[in-house]
Amino acid sequence: MNPVELTLFSSRLNAICDEMGGVLRRAAFSPNIRDRLDFSCAIFDAVGDLCAQAAHIPVHLGSMAYAMRGIVDRVAWRPGDTLVFNDPYLGGTHLPDVTLVSPLFVDGVLLAFVANRAHHADIGAESPGSMPISTSLEQEGIVLEPDFLIRDGAWNAELRQRIIGSARKPDESLGDFSAQVSANQAGLQRLRVLIDRLEAYSFGEAVEALNGYGETIARQMLADIPDGEYRFSDVLDDDGIGDRGIRLHLRLCVDGERCHLDFAGTADQVRGNVNCPLSVTAAGVFYVFRCLMPPETPACAGIFRPISLSAPGGSLLNARFPAAVAAGNVETSTRVVDVVCGALARAIPGRIPAASHGSMNNLAMGSSDRPPWDYYETIGGGMGSGSYGGGLSAVQTHMTNTLNTPVEVLESHFPIQVVEYGIRRGSGGEGRRPGGDGIVRSIRFLADARFTLLTERRDFAPWGLDAGSDGKPGRNLLNGEELPAKCERHVRAGDVLKIETAGGGGWGPSP
Repeated sequence: MNPVELTLFSSRLNAICDEMGGVLRRAAFSPNIRDRLDFSCAIFDAVGDLCAQAAHIPVHLGSMAYAMRGIVDRVAWRPGDTLVFNDPYLGGTHLPDVTLVSPLFVDGVLLAFVANRAHHADIGAESPGSMPISTSLEQEGIVLEPDFLIRDGAWNAELRQRIIGSARKPDESLGDFSAQVSANQAGLQRLRVLIDRLEAYSFGEAVEALNGYGETIARQMLADIPDGEYRFSDVLDDDGIGDRGIRLHLRLCVDGERCHLDFAGTADQVRGNVNCPLSVTAAGVFYVFRCLMPPETPACAGIFRPISLSAPGGSLLNARFPAAVAAGNVETSTRVVDVVCGALARAIPGRIPAASHGSMNNLAMGSSDRPPWDYYETIGGGMGSGSYGGGLSAVQTHMTNTLNTPVEVLESHFPIQVVEYGIRRGSGGEGRRPGGDGIVRSIRFLADARFTLLTERRDFAPWGLDAGSDGKPGRNLLNGEELPAKCERHVRAGDVLKIETAGGGGWGPSP
């Protein structure tokens, strides 16, 4: 394919993913999917290699790109099928992220898959929001091994009832799953039209050309990094159970146009839920290297071919079943980014920014009282600054880019009142380019409820670079009393929860 044809093909694939996301958003029932946009859509070829993705959630997309081959090989596909799964040890991330995969057959031949992954605020855990302080996977909700939610065009009524029957609001759950099915159907329709219009090339040939182009870009990017070994370590605050200062270590080896990332030296898996499967670790790695590539780089499997990684089995970054993983997807993945960036800062100084606020600042809350309710959100913070800029305040960074739910939506749907929501002034690290400031968010409960916090960078601050200062650590408070980084609490009507997120690290010496 000539460059123009290849660019058009890639753009059309991306547009299909965007349209899938638009369908999912507009058809979803829950604020978590409809308003926060906590979902991702992608297209894969017949063997499960990534062809395209929308600019959705990095931790969703990177983990799907790493694990989809193993998923599509597990079952015998037929037209009209839709597979559902959330098992972190079989291609998922954590249980609230539920993935639906549908095959595209043309003239009886399997050519491609469309997939979407969406975060369900209630996936059957005992605690509201399904993000508990857990010590095993079974405490985090229902575990869905890959199975057909729809087979030959017909819903699996037993499986559907098992899923929605575990939710506090079954109608909302069914609405969200139906929206995911609709998004995949839209993707299949559009992808079939695109394939029909490929006159001079088959779909497989076009994908092969796209992967070759992507791999060339990736190799050029790696060739610009000096050969050598670069090491970096960082830590997680705790696991919510008692383990503190949990170490992540990386040895990054660059050899010409290839690199390998070895996470040996990372802590063993822990009792709490900050463990993650290797697919989530891969998502953090892929994200960082994708950021070093030009904006026009296609989101395809080819860009990851020169990059390999390993982590010891049974470690924090390659946990074994049934280790708890609810926070691994959201918090540990973010620290993986910090470790990779820290190593690269030694290889290509000046091109890597300081650490950002380093947490998704997860808040899950709700009640089983009548009427029952569940809500989950992530809260932004300060972005680390670098020689090229950065240092934005009050934003999501790295492994998530969800929106915040509008205050009006929160207060109209749930018995809570947002009493403060603003920038945490002075929390960014000082430097020639100061780090961004975090967020202050205070919520008053208007009825008895229960909440869970899964947060990071409360003990260990986001680091600055090149003589820039560290960002200020975050804080969690309930009625003015300090809370741990990870905790569950019952609250009464009138109680106020205040979350102060960390600032980003500064870059360069202060002028």
